[in-house]
Amino acid sequence: MGEIARAEGAERATGLSRARAALAEHWPEYLMEAFGLGAFMVSAAVFSTLLEFSGSPARTAIPDPVARRALMGLAMGLTAVAIIYSPWGKRSGAHINPAVTLAFFHLGKVAAWDTAFYVTFQFLGAAAGVAAVAPVLGSSIADPFVRYVVTLPAGGTAAAFLAELAISAGLMATVLFTTNRASLARYTGVFAGVLVAAYILVEAPVSGMSMNPARTFGSAVVARLWTGVWIYFTAPPLGMLLAAETYRRWRKRPPICAKLHHHNDQRCIFRGCGYMEGNAAGADARPEGAPREEAR
Repeated sequence: MGEIARAEGAERATGLSRARAALAEHWPEYLMEAFGLGAFMVSAAVFSTLLEFSGSPARTAIPDPVARRALMGLAMGLTAVAIIYSPWGKRSGAHINPAVTLAFFHLGKVAAWDTAFYVTFQFLGAAAGVAAVAPVLGSSIADPFVRYVVTLPAGGTAAAFLAELAISAGLMATVLFTTNRASLARYTGVFAGVLVAAYILVEAPVSGMSMNPARTFGSAVVARLWTGVWIYFTAPPLGMLLAAETYRRWRKRPPICAKLHHHNDQRCIFRGCGYMEGNAAGADARPEGAPREEAR
């Protein structure tokens, strides 16, 4: 029994050492993920208030809800693109979504402690973003038509679950397809932004269009409104894991890297990065124009 206890204690100590090492070395990327999703939530709150607040001149000027959703989709699609192509997004990989990080972890591209810290900081960033912008927007963000941009299963529980599953799988499949194609890799952020815009236009009336457990949590914790939250904590990760596993079985090779944008000189903290290793074993091909970075 003593030997078992000592072995378990040594294993815990090793795990804590690895956690401390990951935090000490990669904390900038963790903070970038938090700030990235926080910025996304600020943008969502501002544009939702501008377009949907019952006292907003924009809502009066644009009475058609489909037109307003189209504008909201355009705003959030551009926000996603801006985050992905920002210096911070280029460095952290711009996951800004626990489901994306978990999918890349499943594919062996993100280390366990990096995964844990990415997910933690994504949740913290989402909540901080909504909490920071709420006092600025005042009572308008609590308006019944805005409600802290919470995601709600307006189309029913089953429909919302299936819709979130489908759009999450679609986004992850697109990311994996484009990031591993030489001719498309640098445009992954554009494809992701287009999907965000299209999903808001078409799918938002069903589930509120989350695809992101942290995004849903950020609104729910500030609004104290948890209706159907389990849908957004389960469907997006399941959808993205489904896409990742389909990719793994179809390609039978790991993706080149877990970054959404890699045509830059920012350091990469992900495992077996094919860009840094000059098309390491398992990578299809280093997309043309990608720099041969040195590990840092």
